Amino acid sequence: MYRRRVRLGLGVLFTGLLLAGCSGSGDDGTAKPAGSRPAGSEPAGSGQTTASGGPRSSPTPTPPPDSTPGSGASATSLDFVPDPGRAPKTRAEALRLARTVAAAPADWGPGFVRRSPYEADPGSWPSLDADCVWQREPLPATVLASLTRNSELPAEDGKGPVRVAAVVSVHRTVKDADWEMAGTLEETLRCPDQQLRQGEQITGLLSQGADFGLLGNFTSEDSLAESGEYSSDELGGPHHYYWLQSRLGQVTVAVVGRGAEGRSADEVNAALQEGAGRMLNGLETELEAPQ
Repeated sequence: MYRRRVRLGLGVLFTGLLLAGCSGSGDDGTAKPAGSRPAGSEPAGSGQTTASGGPRSSPTPTPPPDSTPGSGASATSLDFVPDPGRAPKTRAEALRLARTVAAAPADWGPGFVRRSPYEADPGSWPSLDADCVWQREPLPATVLASLTRNSELPAEDGKGPVRVAAVVSVHRTVKDADWEMAGTLEETLRCPDQQLRQGEQITGLLSQGADFGLLGNFTSEDSLAESGEYSSDELGGPHHYYWLQSRLGQVTVAVVGRGAEGRSADEVNAALQEGAGRMLNGLETELEAPQ
């Protein structure tokens, strides 16, 4: 019953963040985790301000759709208790977890296939430089592993491809993962227009963060979304671009999608919802304490 609740709650999460005008970026070969953490800044959490200007206070949350008596859902706390003994402590353990959780083509929906490169080097991740250009760098000491997988729904019937990516980043501590969430929000403030690779840009980025219980987030301890417009020499544009990232304990999972000619925002978002739900379910299965 609980696994089903996670999937249903995710639909509410997407609705709340989409209505707030928020969604995301990153795909690669270079799907993006967080950038640098400015000295003296604090992790994302209550009282922080989002890139779209909204306060991250904690009002009484609206109950999720299935928070009826006997459903096992809670409107005030996440129904997830991690088992410290199952938390990754080495790079090998972190990489095994990332490969288990990261969405494969079948997790996005019918018709999705691997896109080359399928997996990025788990010993590196992208970093946003001072000129708002993404570069790959070695993992910081606070990150055990970060794995990106790329898939796509191929072009057909005059419609361009839907390209998606899944990112799983396993940090050494919960605090380190919280820094990643904070850094991602700060990047949008600093760089509303970004270059992914040569000939690929995202513009007009907005972002929104939500602790558990806010904006329909009943699936993770912290979540954020970004939206913007994607353009490339290959696919033209602008096209729909969306990024959604969530944190459970020391692990962050993210999905990113971009549209193309003939593809609606709803079509892209449906794939992201499916992929994100499966990754969160998988992460809980790997880390949850026996009940």
